Amino acid sequence: MEKERKKGFVFRTYEAPNVSPFDKLFEIFTELITHTSGDLDEALDWLRQLDKEYSLTDASYTIDDFIDDLKKKGYIREEIKPDGEGGLTITSKTERSIRQQALEQIFGNLKRAGSGSHRTKYSGSGDEHTGEFREYRFGDSLERISLTESLRNAQVNNGIDDFRLYEADLVVEDSQYKAQMSTVLMIDISHSMILYGEDRITPAKKVAMALAELITTRYPKDTLDILVFGNDAWPIAIKDLPYLQVGPYHTNTVAGLQLAMDLLRRKRNTNKQIFMITDGKPSCVRQADGTYYMNSNGLDEFIVDKCYTMAQQARKLHIPITTFMIARDPYLQEFIQHFTEANQGKAFYTGLKGLGEMIFEDYEANRKKRVK
Repeated sequence: MEKERKKGFVFRTYEAPNVSPFDKLFEIFTELITHTSGDLDEALDWLRQLDKEYSLTDASYTIDDFIDDLKKKGYIREEIKPDGEGGLTITSKTERSIRQQALEQIFGNLKRAGSGSHRTKYSGSGDEHTGEFREYRFGDSLERISLTESLRNAQVNNGIDDFRLYEADLVVEDSQYKAQMSTVLMIDISHSMILYGEDRITPAKKVAMALAELITTRYPKDTLDILVFGNDAWPIAIKDLPYLQVGPYHTNTVAGLQLAMDLLRRKRNTNKQIFMITDGKPSCVRQADGTYYMNSNGLDEFIVDKCYTMAQQARKLHIPITTFMIARDPYLQEFIQHFTEANQGKAFYTGLKGLGEMIFEDYEANRKKRVK
């Protein structure tokens, strides 16, 4: 009699994946570059300190060997500084690697799509066939007519002896309509983003880099503009994200929204949206004469009303604003609630953990809901 085979779990000692010394250090290096806002010297100093504390390297491969490999592989290069002294700086290859790593960390469960477009629930003029057929309608292009199905209909409807092909016999293979989205991502760089012992700007940067890499690689037909706002607002290039720093600024939310809507007015896409990452209350507006009105004490009614007006203007332009509020203060959440009602947008009251996943899910949901 054969012995009965038992099913169960087999536990083994964990074996780390076989990663080269360079790759292991490079992952840490890119994290440090993000935290130091692109300061290579500071990042390498931190790496040496971590090596002393955790023995990241050994005699066969040292930090100096790692730096030499960074040079050989084109991740860093020698550069003459404005003061005439030489120094090392990161290259565009490193900037791209940082964005790719951010994408993997935040959206690692996603798979790439070859066409780079968003699927929607609407059928229409698109490049992905649904496998279903429908009658020909005025305006359908000729290349979308299914010749085989149309001839079969003509034979069934009109017979073979006196073959005729009429418009009623024509059949079109349906295809999936694919929408395009224009997005503006607003990042608060006011001083409060690094107050109270919590680094909030680094997660915001990583989310921005991941979203930028996602859109440029998976959805190349979409557009993404990134702007920062403090006392004023100004756009930044995707390549500048690793170097983004918080300044000694107040929070001019109005200026950020004005610039975001100006950027979106120039886009031809029907679907437009604004994502705003902030942790503080609006505390600054620029007046008509160019001076700044600032008030950091509580919620200033004059500044708040300006924000509500901007939210309403965006609503009239059919631009929803999704606010990711990295704060738990009840009175600030109440302000965001009223702001969201004025825009008919959405708000998420979140910590730093899970911020990227929330932004991606909202991005995908908006792509499906706002097709016109």
